[in-house]
Amino acid sequence: MRCGQPSAPSPRRAQRLVEILDLLTTRGALSVETMCHELEVSPATLRRDMTHLEEQGLVSRTRGGARANTGPELPVHLRDTRSPLAKHAIAVTAAALLPADRPLAVAIGGGSTTAEVARQLGQRRRLTIVTNALTTAAAVAAQPNLQIIMTGGVIRSSSFELVGSLAESAFNGMSVNLAILGADGVSAAHGVTTHDHTEARTNHAMVSHAHRLMVVADGSKIGAATVAKVADASAVDLLVTDASADPQELARLTELGVTVHVAGASRKSRAS
Repeated sequence: MRCGQPSAPSPRRAQRLVEILDLLTTRGALSVETMCHELEVSPATLRRDMTHLEEQGLVSRTRGGARANTGPELPVHLRDTRSPLAKHAIAVTAAALLPADRPLAVAIGGGSTTAEVARQLGQRRRLTIVTNALTTAAAVAAQPNLQIIMTGGVIRSSSFELVGSLAESAFNGMSVNLAILGADGVSAAHGVTTHDHTEARTNHAMVSHAHRLMVVADGSKIGAATVAKVADASAVDLLVTDASADPQELARLTELGVTVHVAGASRKSRAS
């Protein structure tokens, strides 16, 4: 079990839990009958899943059905189950872009993709990782060859990130070679965005004290925009994504000076 998180459900069940939350978030309160029909599961299976989600505070039962309590942001232990192969490929590509022949200080934010990047960097030497994410720290904390620095801050229960004035002060007091950031949305028009304003301010402090910014995001995030802005698209030096990303949006980002790396692709789209 990862730091502070519930026991992970099986991959098949985790995917079903995500589908339940997606249904309830997009369509509002639904009946058990409707959910069973949409998900093609039995009432007994759905009841077990609903009990699990209710125990986590993610849904509330209604008369004959349920409604979501999560809003648009999935809890991190369920977010981990989305697009695992794409996130792994993105992380491998991102880690390979970091030079291994000199000392580096890297700030890494929260999210399932950034935690996977940290794991890929686990065998590096002369590497310092500064993070405000419990999941990222847990991914590499046992590596004696790394120096891990954690910020202070208030824990966001949905993302296991430390945010607020303490985290911002920590980032404001440091200078790192590279910031590696996940995102809920990356677009040429709206920049790098997330769901939470406090998280966005903390991430902005991280980015502001990094010489370069790398964003890692699977294709579903490319072209999307959420409520809280972290940085303009033109502030992004490197974007690592996967082949499901909208090629037209990647072209727009490239025109703004972003160097785009598509994990698993035979070519990279680079800014001129």
